[in-house]
Amino acid sequence: MTPKLRRLWKKSNVTAKTYKTAAQHPQLRQQLIKRLERKFDAKVVTLFTSFVRPTGMISDSDAEMLESLLAVEHAKGKLILVLNSPGGQGLAAERIVNVCRAYAGTTFEVLVPHMAKSAATMICFGSERIHMGRTAELGPVDPQVPYKDDKGNEHWTSADEYVRSYEQLFAEASSGKATRIEPHLQQLNRYDARFVEQLRSAQKLSEDISVRLLKVSMMKGKSDDEIRKAIEVFLSQKKTNAHGRMITPDEAKSCGLQIEPIDLHSEVWNTLWELYVRSNHVVSANCSKVIESSSSAVSA
Repeated sequence: MTPKLRRLWKKSNVTAKTYKTAAQHPQLRQQLIKRLERKFDAKVVTLFTSFVRPTGMISDSDAEMLESLLAVEHAKGKLILVLNSPGGQGLAAERIVNVCRAYAGTTFEVLVPHMAKSAATMICFGSERIHMGRTAELGPVDPQVPYKDDKGNEHWTSADEYVRSYEQLFAEASSGKATRIEPHLQQLNRYDARFVEQLRSAQKLSEDISVRLLKVSMMKGKSDDEIRKAIEVFLSQKKTNAHGRMITPDEAKSCGLQIEPIDLHSEVWNTLWELYVRSNHVVSANCSKVIESSSSAVSA
């Protein structure tokens, strides 16, 4: 190769690498996934969903995308899911756990680089172990629901908070202690009793999914009541005061969850954080969701 051709070849390689970095090519993330597979001696799959796009919420289609990838991987042995998501549908979380446990040859574990909130926390409940750095966080699993105010603007609120406010008003109106009942009736008129009942069902469903997942994983052998008591901070908005409130690794461990800490100065954390930064960029700028292995990728 002549000096001129060598210079052109080097320049083309630099240009290709620059393009891959700028476009966040899947190969860049797949190399990081391979490193994690070697470290944990396991099959590693990622599930990243967007925190800035409404379509990034966990849904049933995610379980199908995940299975479409795992079905062709023929993975055997331990399966680790790298998970970062604001949450979504509880039923979808249950289905994702079912897929992961079905395809995991022996053990299903979750690795949280930054945030696994709401329904994503439920997915963690279905694993045997949760790997987390000290800055990573889980969150409450109480349902959040949309509602419209008097002006027709849509807001999100805690089902627990909505139901409690309705029950408190109803109790005050029917107690016979109020000097004037009209203000209570006026406020109660803004509630739909059917919607309140739907929210109660959603609360029970979220609790039931959480307890069932833990009963076959980290809290195997414990009764339903024991599990509910242990994870009360995850189930009730009254405990955290906000759905987005962080639940730290130490708090999660104190609830009886199997938390495996990751040293923030380790090579594993450096690899995981780079994978998070690259994957989070993709679901923030290019798409809503990405599911990847060391050799395959599916996005939506």
